Amino acid sequence: QVQLVESGGGLVQAGGSMRLSCAASGSIYSINAMGWYRQAPGKQRETVAVIPSASSTNYADSVKGRFSIYRDNAKNTVYLQMDDLKPEDTAIYYCNFLIHSVLVGTRSYWGQGTQVTVSS
Repeated sequence: QVQLVESGGGLVQAGGSMRLSCAASGSIYSINAMGWYRQAPGKQRETVAVIPSASSTNYADSVKGRFSIYRDNAKNTVYLQMDDLKPEDTAIYYCNFLIHSVLVGTRSYWGQGTQVTVSS
């Protein structure tokens, strides 16, 4: 069984910074892609940033230049550094891992979500 645990989040003023982290534990053989997604009230979940490998990253246009995603494979952890936060970044942020385990093969797993609120 695999679990993802997110940390970070909270309330910050516009222009501030915040870092989210998400750690996986359990029966893990390998982790392929890692990513962060968010869902604002009344909106669909959207991709924020993904890191398919240590040398490749992709960002939503709305966060380019402000957010950075990076991973620590030794700790099975992904981070999202968010700088110059804006009120429109307010949402619940979810991490997602594509994990291969010996018992169940490759599956997608989601974190529990963490609230990020940016005040103006």
